[in-house]
Amino acid sequence: MPSTADIVKVDFITPRHLSGGGDPAWVTVPLHRACGWSHGHDPLMPRVLLSSPDQKALLRLEPDPDGQWWTLNHTAESGRPAWYASFGARTLVELIAAFTDALTDPAPPTDAPCYPFEPLRQLAWSAPAVGADGLVSPDGTAYVQQLGTAEDPGAWFVTATLGPDRRPVWQARFGAHTPLSLVTAFTAALADPKPALRVDGGRSLPTRNPGVVARRTTDVLAVDIAGALEERVQNLAARHPLPPANPMPPAPPPSRHGRSR
Repeated sequence: MPSTADIVKVDFITPRHLSGGGDPAWVTVPLHRACGWSHGHDPLMPRVLLSSPDQKALLRLEPDPDGQWWTLNHTAESGRPAWYASFGARTLVELIAAFTDALTDPAPPTDAPCYPFEPLRQLAWSAPAVGADGLVSPDGTAYVQQLGTAEDPGAWFVTATLGPDRRPVWQARFGAHTPLSLVTAFTAALADPKPALRVDGGRSLPTRNPGVVARRTTDVLAVDIAGALEERVQNLAARHPLPPANPMPPAPPPSRHGRSR
């Protein structure tokens, strides 16, 4: 039987988008270790900078009390202008990770169309009040909209609040040219009904109001919590095929005298 030192209390929180930001390492460590993103080191600056192996994407994480804490900028490519995504401080790392996991997936994109509203409609998200566009969660605490028109679509905005007419808890923003498959990965994770797991005793929750947030506390083996990030790194690393083994060099041709050199 495990001792009390081997057990930690874990909160399972719904709706997951109001469970607090979580540990940034859930995003940054796999990008570095499993996906080959490089980082600088400046211990005097409270920020993290990670760049993709092809140097086309730069992820910046830094405290900004007046703006988004996470920003990902991607350079222009053939057929697609430069684009960006940004996330507020309380945006769940699990949602940001869904976005970066899709970005770094080495599998070729499928031909199936991706549309960010589709995962929400499948889970009973509905149109908001008359005069507004987009989709709102059944409890009214999350709202997804796209600016622009059908002929000229614009940026996407995802906003989490504590209820109608309340200040945003966090906001995610995706530029008009952000690949829809990546935005869809984010909205699918947002709509996921599974609770978020937190081990900080609810300190990061934007509210403890039981009418808004439900918490279920249970005991979990500490080793399972400690090993979750390592398991995530290994699973993501397994997506990248190993380079082929170096073939045996061909044997040198025999010399004219029947002896090799």
